[in-house]
Amino acid sequence: MPDSPSTAGPPPGGPDGSDPAELRIAAVAAAARFHGIDLDRTRLREEGVPPSTAALAAWLSEAGLWARAVKLSWRQLAQAAPDRPVVVLFTDGSAGLVVAADTKRDLAWLRDPANPRGEPVPMDALRLSQWWSGEALLVRKGRGVAQAEAPFGFASVARLVFGEREILRHVVLASLVLSVLAIVPALLTSIVLDRVLVYQSWSTLTLVGVMVGITVLFEALLTHARGEALQVLSTRIDAQLNLAVFERLLMLPLDHFERHPTGETNHRIGQIFRIRAFLTGKLMSTVLDGTTLLVLLPVVFWLQPILAAMVLAASGVVALVIIAFMPAMRRAYGRAIAAEVRKSGLLVETVQGIRTVKSLVLEPQRREAWDAAVAEAGLAQVAAGRLGRWPRTLTLPAERFIDRGVLLVAAYLVLDGVSGVQVGALVAFVMLSGRLAAPLIGFARLLEDVEEVRTSVQQVALVLNNPTETAAMQGGISPRIAGALRLEGVSFTYPGARGPALDGVSFGIPAGTMLGIVGRSGSGKSTITRLLQGISRDYSGTVRVDGTDLREINLAHLRRSFGIVLQDNVLFRGTVADNILAGRPNLTLEDAMEAARLAGADEFIERLPQGYGTWIEEGSSNLSGGQRQRLAIARALVADPPVLILDEATSALDPESEAVVNANLQRIARGRTMVIVSHRLSSLLDCDLIAVLDQGRLVDIAPHDALVERCAIYQQLWRQQNRYLAREPKGRPVQAPADAHELVAAEI
Repeated sequence: MPDSPSTAGPPPGGPDGSDPAELRIAAVAAAARFHGIDLDRTRLREEGVPPSTAALAAWLSEAGLWARAVKLSWRQLAQAAPDRPVVVLFTDGSAGLVVAADTKRDLAWLRDPANPRGEPVPMDALRLSQWWSGEALLVRKGRGVAQAEAPFGFASVARLVFGEREILRHVVLASLVLSVLAIVPALLTSIVLDRVLVYQSWSTLTLVGVMVGITVLFEALLTHARGEALQVLSTRIDAQLNLAVFERLLMLPLDHFERHPTGETNHRIGQIFRIRAFLTGKLMSTVLDGTTLLVLLPVVFWLQPILAAMVLAASGVVALVIIAFMPAMRRAYGRAIAAEVRKSGLLVETVQGIRTVKSLVLEPQRREAWDAAVAEAGLAQVAAGRLGRWPRTLTLPAERFIDRGVLLVAAYLVLDGVSGVQVGALVAFVMLSGRLAAPLIGFARLLEDVEEVRTSVQQVALVLNNPTETAAMQGGISPRIAGALRLEGVSFTYPGARGPALDGVSFGIPAGTMLGIVGRSGSGKSTITRLLQGISRDYSGTVRVDGTDLREINLAHLRRSFGIVLQDNVLFRGTVADNILAGRPNLTLEDAMEAARLAGADEFIERLPQGYGTWIEEGSSNLSGGQRQRLAIARALVADPPVLILDEATSALDPESEAVVNANLQRIARGRTMVIVSHRLSSLLDCDLIAVLDQGRLVDIAPHDALVERCAIYQQLWRQQNRYLAREPKGRPVQAPADAHELVAAEI
C-alpha cells in the first residue's frame, strides 16, 4: 500500500470519464462482494442517472445485506473503514471504496471500483473533501435465513441482553464495589461500639468519620454511574427488540394476519416488553444484588456462623414454598393473559369497524360483548392475584424472622454469655443480615416472576414462531420479467376449507395480454391473483412466469414486478406524493405525477388544497372512494411494473370514477400484462381474453364475443347485468384458440 498521498487527478471513482452511475453501482457491488454476495447490476442501471442512496440501500437489503445511508465526518469514516469497506458517494454521482484509514496521518486509502484488483490510492482529508461531502453507505452482512428463522424464546431475548457485554461488565464491576462498600458501615459500627466507646479513642472516631465520608461519596457516584449504565442498557435492548419484532412481523405471510385478529396479535406482541422489563429490571437487579452474596457470606459467617446459618435456612423455606406453587401459578397466569388477549381483540375490532358500528347502531351489542370480556379478564386477574398472594402469606413469617427474629436471637446470645460474642460484632451482623437476606429472598421471589414471564414468552412465540417468508424473500433468482403467465394443473385448498378453491386450473397467456377473470362468488378468481403474488405457495401444480417456476423466483423481486390494486386499498398517513411513491425511494415527484396522470388521478389531485403535498388522514377520511382507488392505481403504476393485477379494483367505485378508470385501461395496459378480476363484465370488454371460473375450475377462456356465443355461465352473467340493453357491445377483435385446452397446449 502506498505510503504517501496522491496529489494529482481526481479520486478513484471521481470524474475521470467513466459513467458516474456505473461507478456507483460498481462500488456497491464490490462492497457486497466483500461479504460474499454477488449482485445483479442490471436492476439499477438507468442511463445517465446515478441511483440514489435509498435505492442502493434497498438493493443491498434485498440481497440479504444490512445497508444504511449515513453522513460521516472524517474521523467517523476512519473508524468505520478498518472493519469493512465503506462506499463513499462523490458529489458528481460516482463513488469509491474506502478500504483503510489512518487518523494520525489524516489519510484514507481508496480503491477504484472500476479496477477492483488495483492498488488502493492514499488520499488526505483535504483533497477528499473536494469530491466528498460526507455521504456514505455502510454495508455489513445481514442476518442469515437460519438466524432470521430462529424460534423466539426466553433465550433469544436473553442473548440480546447479554450481547451488551461491555455495559454489563461495567455494571457488574460497579455492583461488586458497591457490595464491598456495603460492608464498611457495619464494620465501622462494630469498631465504634467495641473500640471507640470502650477505650474513649477520639483519634479512632475521627478516622472512622473520614472513612464514612469517603465511602458515602464513592457509593453515591457508583450508584449514579450504575443507574446510567442500566438506563443505556435498557434503551439499547428496547431498540433491538423493536427492530427484531417488527422485522419478524413483516416477514410473516399474509394468511397469518387473515387468520388472527389484529387485537390478539397486538396484545401478544406487547408481552415482549414485559419480558424485556423483567430481564433488565427484576432479573438484572436481583443478579446484581446477588454479587453482594460473594462478599457478604464470608463476612457474616466470620462474624456469627450460627446466625448466618439461620438466615440461609429461612431463605430456603421461602424458596421451597414458591416452588410448590409454581405449576398452579403458571396455569392461572395463562388464563389471565388469554382473557386479556380476547379483550384486546374485541377492542381493536370495534375501533376498526367503528363506521359499521355507528351506521348499524351496534353500540348496545358491542357494549354487552365488551362488558363480558372485561368481566372475564377481571375474574382471571383476581384468581391469579389471589393465588399469587398465598406464597407471600406463607413466606411472611420466614421473612420477618430474618428481619426481626435474628435480632432477638443475637440478644439471647449476648445475654446467655456465649463466649467470643461481642456486642459490636452482633450489631454489625444484624446490619449486614438485611443486605444478605434481600438477594436471597429476591432469588426466591424471582421464581414467582419467572412463571409470569414464561407465560408471556409463550404468547409472543404464538405469533413470532409461525413460518415466515424470509427464505423466499432472500433466496431465489431475480430474472427480468416480461409478463407471460401460465398455470399448469394448479389446485389449492385454504386451511380448514371443505373443498378446493382451485381444482386443476390450466391456462397460459403471452406477455402484454389483457386478461379478465370472471365467475360467481367463491369461484377462485382472487385465489389466482394470490398465487401469482406468492401469497399462497402451498399449491399443487405449477405457476410459471416467463417459463420460470414462480417458487424459484425471489419473492421480493416477484412482488416488486407486480403492481396490485385491490377492492379496498389502504393509504397511509402522509402526503399524496408519499403514498404514490410508497416503497420507491429512488423515484421523484415527476414520476408520481406521471403515474397519477396515467391513473386519471391528476385532475382531482390538482384541486386538492396543497396538490401532491396534501396530507392524507388516517383512514383516508378526506378523500372519496373513487379518489382513493385512483391513487392506489397510481401507486401500483409508479414503478412501471410489467404485470398489473386489478382485483375487483372498480367494484366499489361510483359510475363516474369507474368510467375514468376504464377509459384509461387501454393506456395503462400498453406494454404490460394485465390481470383484471371483476364482477362487472362491462369493464372487461376490452380484454384480449376472459377466463371464466366456476367452483374452482376453468370453464372457458376466450374473448368476449366468443364467450357470449358458447359459454353458458358467461351468457347468464352477461344477461343479468345487461338485460336492458338492446344489443351487446363488441369487444376488441382478437384471434384466440377455440377453447381453453388448445390455449394450454399452445407455446408461450
